[in-house]
Amino acid sequence: MVLSAAWAQPGAEQLALAATAPQLSEVLVTAARTAQPLTDVLADVTLIDRDQIAQSGAVTITDLLARQPGIELSRSGGPGTATGLFLRGAETRFTAVYIDGVRVDSQSTGGAPWEAIALGQVERIEIVRGPAAAVYGSDAVAGVVQIFTRQGEGPFAPYVGIGAGNRRTGKLEAGFSGKHGALDYSLGLQRDVSRGYDSHPGSNPDRDGYRQTSANGRLGLQLSDVHRVDLTSTYAAMDAQYDGFLPGLDDHGLNRLATLGASWSAQWSQAYSTRLSVSESQQRYEMVPTPYLSRTRLRNYLLQNQWKEGAHTLTGTLERREDHLANAPIDQSRHQDGLALGYGYVAGAHTVQLNLRHDSDSEFGGQTTGGVAYGFAFAPGWRATAAAGTAFRVPTLYQRFSEYGQPALLPEKGRNVEVGLHWAQAASRLGVTLYRTRVSNLINFGAPGACLSPFGCYENAGKARLQGMTLTAAHQVAGVNLSASLDLQQPKNLATGTLLARRAQRLLKVAADTRVAQWKLGAEWQLASHRWEDAANTSRLSGYGLVNLYASTTIARQWAVLVRVDNVGDRSYQLAQGYPALPRSFFVGLRWTGR
Repeated sequence: MVLSAAWAQPGAEQLALAATAPQLSEVLVTAARTAQPLTDVLADVTLIDRDQIAQSGAVTITDLLARQPGIELSRSGGPGTATGLFLRGAETRFTAVYIDGVRVDSQSTGGAPWEAIALGQVERIEIVRGPAAAVYGSDAVAGVVQIFTRQGEGPFAPYVGIGAGNRRTGKLEAGFSGKHGALDYSLGLQRDVSRGYDSHPGSNPDRDGYRQTSANGRLGLQLSDVHRVDLTSTYAAMDAQYDGFLPGLDDHGLNRLATLGASWSAQWSQAYSTRLSVSESQQRYEMVPTPYLSRTRLRNYLLQNQWKEGAHTLTGTLERREDHLANAPIDQSRHQDGLALGYGYVAGAHTVQLNLRHDSDSEFGGQTTGGVAYGFAFAPGWRATAAAGTAFRVPTLYQRFSEYGQPALLPEKGRNVEVGLHWAQAASRLGVTLYRTRVSNLINFGAPGACLSPFGCYENAGKARLQGMTLTAAHQVAGVNLSASLDLQQPKNLATGTLLARRAQRLLKVAADTRVAQWKLGAEWQLASHRWEDAANTSRLSGYGLVNLYASTTIARQWAVLVRVDNVGDRSYQLAQGYPALPRSFFVGLRWTGR
């Protein structure tokens, strides 16, 4: 099931928001980095819960996210290969990503290493569209994706799952969760394998498979009515085959991503609370036999205070982030110290959110960002929203200190405005959001001359305008849940007048599901217009349409079955030139859950 913010856009999969769904006011989200009712959120938010993840049958987390409004992918091969996620047409590096509150990023490629994040770890996902740097600091130019693993609740509950599909695809998972007194816990393990397919026929005609092992653990202790501590950890190791740069060369991409977080929270009074967290993420990417090794380490320290009195909420946050990159001959570090203030007001028909943040970067000095949003519920079921904000992202250490880099690069900066109109009544929803983001000091890979490499250099040579409109709808007809989203966008390089590479101007996503006897049957349709492979808009990637089908049922009290077929028509299409995307795939999964 997908729940989207009641006054923001319903997600493309939101159909399951039927009469059985909880009241939206009961759903808590962390769009502003503190838990708040979904109905109080002014940002454009989509929630994806465990049930939707399970029935999706998605191989990777990016395949799941690509079914949501405003998101599309680029990928150079099959699962586990280099993956880009465009949120509202913005580059991967402009979306901040957190796993259980732990920031993940690559100081080599820029942005989250999506191909390394294991979907089997995930319990819930929150997607926040629009600039959020005034809350989260550097990188949140286009939005934020927060990923959460399972938290123990109720009695001890083990689970075991097994699945198989074509191309010798297999999945095995096991774990448990629960709560005993003041202690809650969860642990999960998963193994995924596939023989794969020929993802680059022009280079090396062979199958490019993958193997992934992932684990996640969580431990929470309620020390008293006031104090609580939490420990979280995730680990994912992906070995993905891909065709190398030389004909006949078969490379392996070895990607490791680990996160570790510890937090203490205190509810000093009904109005005042504090949270202190320390976290670290490490990403290691190695190519073999082609020699390449890159390691990124991020450390984060956060102290957050919140005061809530009646219709008013005040927050104050101190944060320190430390980045390190080891990518021979690079061995560089930097840090940022941030102070963020927030104010929220919810009363009657009016909702206000104000945020201001100042970051002091060890290399670029002070960076100040702000955000303001207002919502007005002018009639039953109707709400109008308006928001504006600024954001920034500092260059990666690789962009500055590699042979392609320039130490004098400047931070990329974004300015965003958006307006929305939304209607909701029971299971029916309509929404429209118009947005425009301008990015200055855009970092591109340009001509040689200003760096050591004869092939080209990173440079602040661009300005981008990311503007568009998202339409969403959900309705229930004769027991069939219907939902759809349509994105009309123009991600343009203002310096050249061309469209940004690998981004479609039109994206349509439709979903339907219903119940027949004991079965839940569902269908999804994704349609994307053509895109350009290159910045000059001379190499065209054709548009495509995909149909996915799934069915699930409970065959006994503790047993569930999922059957899924993706790309039913076996449509041939490319998300990156020369790399055919996944052909028709089917998967059958069986899962046992103890009570």
